[in-house]
Amino acid sequence: MAKNTVLLILFCIAITISSGSKVLASTPELVGFEAQYHAYRFGKLLGYAKLHLQKVREDQYQLDYYSKVSAFFLSDKRAETSYFSYKDGQLIPQIYAYNRTGTGSKKSNNIEFDTVNKKIIINQGDPIIWNGQLDNQLYRLDLQLKLASGQDTFEYNILNNRGQLRHYKLRVLGKEQLDLPFGMLEGIKVRIERENSSRETIAWFSPQLNYQLVKLQQHKNGKEQGEIRLKSYKIQKVEVTPGS
Repeated sequence: MAKNTVLLILFCIAITISSGSKVLASTPELVGFEAQYHAYRFGKLLGYAKLHLQKVREDQYQLDYYSKVSAFFLSDKRAETSYFSYKDGQLIPQIYAYNRTGTGSKKSNNIEFDTVNKKIIINQGDPIIWNGQLDNQLYRLDLQLKLASGQDTFEYNILNNRGQLRHYKLRVLGKEQLDLPFGMLEGIKVRIERENSSRETIAWFSPQLNYQLVKLQQHKNGKEQGEIRLKSYKIQKVEVTPGS
């Protein structure tokens, strides 16, 4: 066999393997986890936050967030729960619930995503059109999956925790070494830009921990509102039995 023919065959095999790898990378596995964070403001420890992803049925996942912070006589407790499915690399929202208690007024919202009939119902009100929007939590989870595939710019239409439609632009700013309560980690630094908003959010995601959120800073009008830093992380790969 001629040398050029052999090289052509090897080149074709390499292209086939590379293409197959790209297909696999575009549909990463969604792995359950539990992450705990310390919450700070101006460098002072004020409380904690938790994130928990689990598979509750064969075609349904549940993502929970809870935080509790307090300073002097002020307190703030927040809880978010998202139910969703994951098919062909896409997160499909089902139900989102938000609850805030503590000092000041209580707030809660419940959002139902009827993706079959293309509508969203907020607090049992009149439906609006669903056109691929994610809830206030799922866009960050989707971001983790896209970071794993090497993307560096992102755009999302979401419903925030107030049930308001928002458009977010996100871009990777680079990588940094982070000294966290968890330990030293490399973090991919991402800026979250909101249209017509004075809030700015910077988040770091670690390739060493399945692109998990490991640090987040929130600013408004140039002033720090708060920060969370990863304290602990563990994978919880739950097998769902048939019929559950």
